Amino acid sequence: MPIITKIGRQKNNNERYNIYLDEKYAFSVDEAVLIKYQLTKGKVIERFTLDEIVFDDEVRKAYNKAIHFLSYRMRSEHEVKKKLLMSDFGEAVVLEAIRKLYEHGFLNDESFTKALVATQKKNSKKGPAAIRQELKKKGIEKDLQEEVLATYSEDEQLIIARTLTEKIINQNQSKTPRQIKQKVQDALQRKGYNFTIISQAIDSFELEKEQDEWETIIATQGDKIWRKYSTKYSGYDLKKRVKQALYQKGFPSEHIDLYIEKKEMEQQNE
Repeated sequence: MPIITKIGRQKNNNERYNIYLDEKYAFSVDEAVLIKYQLTKGKVIERFTLDEIVFDDEVRKAYNKAIHFLSYRMRSEHEVKKKLLMSDFGEAVVLEAIRKLYEHGFLNDESFTKALVATQKKNSKKGPAAIRQELKKKGIEKDLQEEVLATYSEDEQLIIARTLTEKIINQNQSKTPRQIKQKVQDALQRKGYNFTIISQAIDSFELEKEQDEWETIIATQGDKIWRKYSTKYSGYDLKKRVKQALYQKGFPSEHIDLYIEKKEMEQQNE
């Protein structure tokens, strides 16, 4: 059986030691592994023990790699496992490293899930559907996803959805109520809110316009449409195209007719 003939501390890493068996370099180990197996000069190493030492040292390296990975932010078990496997650690080594991370409190999918949900609500203003997709990407089990998302009440969702809706409305004052409603629906759907929450959020605000507001909005949007179609059409065809476009944008018929009359008068006076 081989005998340890020399132990030397590595120059570039004071926590790792080079082990020499029978005067030849054999392997290196972490300081914690050195102490665990009481590796000293003159110690006889059985083949079975040698395999254990090498395995434990691999686990230690994987564990340290994971700790470094976790030092930047919280991670899910799935993320840590993927990182370690990509770093060429074996499956058995990775599983043992993850077990130790759980044991020492560095890894906890339940805590991670709660933290991620809280962050997504506060910073990204996301709804349950979008957060569920994030959790799925992180490899969180479905039961845990649903358990934590169940704490995201409809009242809380509605408060956040209303905040987002108000912001969109304020940014789109030059749009028709129909256009604003569509923008809100699209934005909140992307954020992961369901139809009921979106409808309630929209209904919380008065979107209708005053007479002077309609005139301003239709003048701005209508002139762009008129210029676009006037390069290809004229007369009845031009009016028809412009009317259809304005109607699709949500302008009332009476305001469309007034706008068309105004444009016809402008043409006559040119």
